[in-house]
Parts: sequence; C-alpha cells; structure tokens
Amino acid sequence: MVKEVNRLRKVKVDGEERLATLNLAEGIQVYNERLIKLNGLEYRVWDPFRSKLAAALLKGLKENPIDEGIKLLYLGVSTGTTASHISDIIGEKGILFGVEFAPRVAREFIDRVVKYRRNVIPIIEDARRPDRYFSIFGKVDVVYCDLAQPDQTDIAILNCKRYLKNGGHLLLVVKSRSIDVTKQPKEIFKGEAEKLENEGFRVNQIINLDPFDKDHALIDAIME
Repeated sequence: MVKEVNRLRKVKVDGEERLATLNLAEGIQVYNERLIKLNGLEYRVWDPFRSKLAAALLKGLKENPIDEGIKLLYLGVSTGTTASHISDIIGEKGILFGVEFAPRVAREFIDRVVKYRRNVIPIIEDARRPDRYFSIFGKVDVVYCDLAQPDQTDIAILNCKRYLKNGGHLLLVVKSRSIDVTKQPKEIFKGEAEKLENEGFRVNQIINLDPFDKDHALIDAIME
C-alpha cells in the first residue's frame, strides 16, 4: 500500500501554525526559508509576506486548484519564491512553465529554482507575446499571473485563451496601485473581476491580501 504524503500542510514553528510544502529539492533553500523535518520528510516553511499565493491560502482561498500532477503557466515568475513552492506541490508528475521577461531576474530564477527542479521550465519572454512560448505543449490546468502591470488582466486573458483548458482556473494577482492610484483598491478589484466576466470567466472569489500585501487582491476565476 502506498502511503499518501501531504505536499502542502500546516506545521507548528516556534508555537505558531505556518504553511509548509514538501521540499522537492531536499536540502536546498530558495530564499533562506526555514527547513524542517517531519516523519523523515523535509518541508519548507512558506512565508505569506513573500508569496501572495501563500497569503491567499491563509486568507481563505476556498478552491485551491494547485495539486499534484497538474500543469501550470506562471506569468511573472520573478526569482521563483512562489514558483518553488508550487513546484513542491505539483511534484515530479506536474510541470510549471515560468515566464519572465527581465534577463537578469530570469537568470536568478534559473540559478535558484530551475537547476534543482526538473518540473520547472523557464520561458524568457514577454507575457504579452504568448505566441512565442515554444516550449509549452498542450493546455494547462492553471494560469497564475503576478505581473503588476496596468494591463495585467488583459495579458492574463490573452494567455488563458491560448493555453488554459476549459474549466481551468486563472489565479490573478491584482496590485491596485499599478492600475490607478486615485481609486480605492476595492473598486479596482471589482473592475478587474468584471473584465474577466465580460471575457467568459466565472469569478469564484476575490481575496484581499491585507495585511500580508497592502492594496493587493487575488482573483480566482474559471474559464468557461
């Protein structure tokens, strides 16, 4: 009988309950995060102040679509903090395609994350040009977008229409100050959600990420 392993779980650290993921690259840290051993397995403590996905999970993301074996397209992967934890969760059977446009940042992503993890494929390209992602094959289950650009929702929609399977999830991080500093964040989050609905998405949930990330929200939407 194969024993089921929790790839994402809560752990006690110094008396506090924290999120942690099963380390796919044992002994390797990505951002100096804490490593802990539980029943012979190594977990990486996931910092919600460094990862908006961790913040969303702690703030009550009702339907987490990230699971073992899925394919995920990550727009704006940066140096790979959040991507490394997603890599832990999807495991060896899953694939993460990580898009980053800035060459220096992409090199750091490769040095910190890609070279230790076979389930991560870097794409050094502009997320506005998904027609140039030559390494993606088939459709993905989830698109995760964290670009902090004024047109980030439009970019996410463009990528979803090309690569996301019907019924797949878009997890869209919205930084209100990147869109309009004169409007209330709540008003901006609502407006970005309406854009998604007008393009055929069903919005499941809008999660305000305060206090982990001020003026940020994560929108969970399904492409129908």
